[in-house]
Amino acid sequence: MKRTLLFLLLGIISFNSFSQLSADEKQILKIVERNMPGSWKLLEESVNINSGTFNIEGVKKVGAIYSKQLEALGFKVEWVSLPDSLKRAGHLVATKTGTKGKRLFLIGHLDTVFEPDMPANPFKQISDSTATGQGVNDMKGGDVVIISALKALHQQGLLKDASITVYMTGDEENAGHPHEVSREDFINRAKQHDIALAFETATSLNIVATARRGASGWELVTEAKQGHSSGVFAGGGYGAIYEAARIINSFRETLGNQQFLTFNPGMFIGGSEVNYQKSAQKGEISGKTNIISPKTVVIGDLRFITESQKDSARETMKQIVSQNLPGTKASITFSDGIPSMPPTEGNQALAKVVSDISESMGVGPVLPGNPGSRGAGDISYIAKYLDCLDGLGASGRGAHAPGETINTKEYETLIGRTALLLYRLSR
Repeated sequence: MKRTLLFLLLGIISFNSFSQLSADEKQILKIVERNMPGSWKLLEESVNINSGTFNIEGVKKVGAIYSKQLEALGFKVEWVSLPDSLKRAGHLVATKTGTKGKRLFLIGHLDTVFEPDMPANPFKQISDSTATGQGVNDMKGGDVVIISALKALHQQGLLKDASITVYMTGDEENAGHPHEVSREDFINRAKQHDIALAFETATSLNIVATARRGASGWELVTEAKQGHSSGVFAGGGYGAIYEAARIINSFRETLGNQQFLTFNPGMFIGGSEVNYQKSAQKGEISGKTNIISPKTVVIGDLRFITESQKDSARETMKQIVSQNLPGTKASITFSDGIPSMPPTEGNQALAKVVSDISESMGVGPVLPGNPGSRGAGDISYIAKYLDCLDGLGASGRGAHAPGETINTKEYETLIGRTALLLYRLSR
């Protein structure tokens, strides 16, 4: 209890002097402030439950805690199960149907990257402005932002006519394959809404994400005639390793300066004997310095801001692969992963709404962040269907790493800003 009260004192901002806010909005912020001890308690409780993507029991346990909270706010809650073959827990969905305002689709996720066999990192205050814990900002902090903002609106009777779906996936950090199955329900429900708001980590109090890059994969295979190294470059040809190196370097030279486009070779194996396991993304090799390599395999990812950028990059990569060195041949295949969330006028307009609220609260304007600084996320699956905004969750550092933190001084402000955003969009 002492720790909770300390967090409350750290996070308090006086909202009484905000002349640009309506009476209802000022009252919303007062309720958020009053509820902060409960918000910290909920965050601590959920952080202290391991919910690594493959810890199905843990993911469902966190989902049960959040379900109880949402049911108390008048939401209809259900659990969307996935086929056993996907080996994933499923998704939490809470719905409320009204007749006014925009239909809002709020996105969170229950899982983290931290599995039970990793070192434990329970919720703990480590300074006057920082707490740590597994998933404390990515993204249990964001989940609690959603619940706490909705709770403030509910307590003031402002959710009665709103149409809101809260969708918290159970496998965002490692989505079940095929994605067409693990995200089918998610996509279908999103299409019934006007606006999607995602609560992944806020990189800054004054930055939101109007765009996120997509992610896809590629696999390069080069082959050559095996022979004695004394014949390399001449009658023996260049070998598979040289051909792979040429191709990868040509990718860098040709495409390396294109904004928001990246392509990373994550594994490069070649030799006289290559045993590559595609599904596990690993391989075993053997070779000798006096043998020209007959085979090389390279796998990597390709990140992009629009589908057209992705398609154009793939065509260029294919052309480079086709220009083989003497005595070699090569092929490249591509696999789709998560689509991009391109910057649109609708997304920019949502960012402007958030900025107006932020300035009215006295915490400065909010600007769209650099799409290149964020990875792909669940919101990208639905970006082509509705206006989207991401990065609305908790602020902090070190996501996906031991010692992940949350900024305790900014947390109340972010909850209050979200509550006002939901209020304005649902009028």
